[in-house]
Parts: sequence; C-alpha cells; structure tokens
Amino acid sequence: MQVSQEKRRNYRPLVSSKTLQKTMGRYYALTNYHRYWGKLMRRPLAWVTSGAPVELLRAFNIHSAYPEQYAAIYSARNATVNLCEVAEAAGYSQDLCSYARSNIGGVLRPDLAPLGGMPKPDLLVACNNICGTVLKWYEVLARHFDVPLLVLDTPFLTGELTTQAKEYVLEQLNAMVTDLEKITHRRLDEKKLAQQMSLSREITSLWIETRQYCRASPSPLNAPDLFINMAPIVVLRGSHEGINFYRKLRDEVKERVDLAQGAIENERIRLVWDNIAIWPQLFSFYKMFSEKGACFVTDTYSGGWAVEQAPGTPLESLAATYTEVFLNRSPKYRANQLINLIKEFKADGFVMHSNRSCKPYSLVQEVIRKEVIHETGVPGLMIEADMADPRAYAEEPVRNRVQAFLETFDDL
Repeated sequence: MQVSQEKRRNYRPLVSSKTLQKTMGRYYALTNYHRYWGKLMRRPLAWVTSGAPVELLRAFNIHSAYPEQYAAIYSARNATVNLCEVAEAAGYSQDLCSYARSNIGGVLRPDLAPLGGMPKPDLLVACNNICGTVLKWYEVLARHFDVPLLVLDTPFLTGELTTQAKEYVLEQLNAMVTDLEKITHRRLDEKKLAQQMSLSREITSLWIETRQYCRASPSPLNAPDLFINMAPIVVLRGSHEGINFYRKLRDEVKERVDLAQGAIENERIRLVWDNIAIWPQLFSFYKMFSEKGACFVTDTYSGGWAVEQAPGTPLESLAATYTEVFLNRSPKYRANQLINLIKEFKADGFVMHSNRSCKPYSLVQEVIRKEVIHETGVPGLMIEADMADPRAYAEEPVRNRVQAFLETFDDL
C-alpha cells in the first residue's frame, strides 16, 4: 500500500506521518470521550474557530474541538456533498462556506458524518480574525445546542496594530475571562496561562523552523506535507503532545536537507501556494505539478500558524497576536507577504486558489496577484475551486490551466 501510495503522489512520504496519525488519533479519541464522559471528566468541551485564543481555554482546562478541521476531514473522506445537501435542504444557501454547511449538516445528520460527527459542545468560542461567517455560523450552533457563545471581535488592520485596537481586544479578553470563570466555576490561574503560552511559543518555533528548511533546494516538503502536518499546531497549541510531534518532524526534515533529499523527484520548479488547500483533490491536484517537477516550497495558509507571539503579559500577547493574523490585514500587507516568500524561498512562480467558500481570503487575490507579478517578475496562476465542496471543482479546465502555466517554465 505504501509503495503504490508513493507512486500515486509522486513524492517521498514522511516517516513521521505514523507519529502524526497517533498524535491526531489520540486527540480525536479524547474529543470523542466528551460524548459520553464529559461531565464526569469535569472538563468542558468548546467548539472553537481556528483563530481563537485556545491558550486561554487550556488555562481553564477546557478541551477544544474545531469544526473547520472536522469539515476538512469530511471533505477528505468524500462526505461533504451529502452533508452540505442536508444543510441546503434545511434552508442554508449553497453560496455559504462549505465548512459551515458541512458542519451544520453533520449536526443535523451525525450518522452521515465521519467520526460520528462532533460531540455536543458545552460552549462555543468564535473569533472573526480570519472570517466573518463564523459569527452567524456559531449563532446557529448556539441556538441549536442552547449553549453559551463567546465572541472575540478583532478590528481589521489597514496598517499596523494601533494601541486603541489592542486595548479594544484586550478588554474583550478580560471579559472573556470573567465569562469563563462563571462557566467553569474556576478562577483563572495566571501561572497556568503563562505555561500554556510558553508551550504554544515552543510549538510555533518548531513549526517556523521546519518551514524554513524548505528554503533548501530541493525542498524537503511539498504543499500536501505542509497542509497535513499543520493539523497539530491548529488543535494542539500549548500542548506537550504537539511539541513532541513537531520535534520529530523537524528532525526528519532537517535530515532530508542534510542528505539533499527532495519531497518530489527531480525538482526543477519552485512555487508558492496561496489560500486553503483543495481538500477533495489534495493529492490528485498537486500531482499535476509534482509529475512535472514543480514543488510548492511554502504557502500562506499553513504559514498562518508560523507567527511568533507578540510581547507583553499573556493577555496582552494574545490580544496582539490574534489580531495581527494575516487574513485580518490589508491587501498591501498580504501582497508583501507573498513577495517576501517568493524572494526568501527563491520561488519561480506562485499559484492562488480562488476559494469559493472563503471570501476574506479570495476576494482581493486578483489585486494581490497583479502587485506580486509586478514586483517579482514571476508568473502567477489563479485556480477557481473550493476548499471542501467538490461540486465547485471542474477537472478539465483546471488541468488545462495548470498545464499552460507549467509550460511557461519549459526553459528552466
């Protein structure tokens, strides 16, 4: 099975993938325990957005589950269409985010959802630093489950973070602490929060270091590697389990660099990826590139978790760090981000996924694409698809555009 899978993907598999499977398997098992033993464990279960300050929840001994990540699993296991159709039949428009639709579909029909769907939450925590849809999405969930909803509103940054914006978010975090103390009947342990921040800082540092090794030629990792191995830093920030995994991944990637082993065979084109992965076609889509010697050496998506913590007290750091998320920044900031990645990783071009479901990520991409091409002189391709719903993916037009794009590198 491993040999055929390697041949199909056209790149070298990671030995640490077994550790990843065990690490994530334990996480999902623990999450599932809350379905039956949550009250006895005296550890509330929160459904949270991927951009929420999970370190604060960990300080209150709250276990976090991520509807966005479950939605990615639903997509990878070909369950998204059925779940979306359940939500659409209940009145939710097909124009809404496919993560939201598949999650709501899984809530309404858990028998159709992989892993049996998500266990019922005790509370919901939403932060709009990456997405505005989460506010209405989580309101729907709060009404359905009749549980508290805590919202962290991060103002959009047209420039740098201002003192007023930071204080605005800090005030909300203090209010969230008060709410969490009432919900959990516990006082905030500031030492425990500081410890969670320290662990989160270490896991981030390991992820940053791992990604930096991809500056080597050939690159030790390709886009699917980055997307799959970002899972622990999303759900296990502030945990020893996450740190242990990323140490193993870091060491394996470093060894590949020392041995000049590339993620794909005969790397000749280096590319940068922008936007969320196309989960239903994760390997078939990127195989179109890897079989032509094109490797995605870095990306903006998994790089969203490769950001060092801001200085200050734990709550001050949370306020600044979670407000400065790149999707909460101006098109100019995001264009400079891509430009810097292209230069730093010596990329020959870039590919942007115009993601039907993620409007904050996608709506300004054409403006960014033109700016990046102008500043770097490298070509940039735009692909129209969806991160989870395969109904928005047209195989033949995509293949034709990819082939035409790759032909521009024939002289390399």
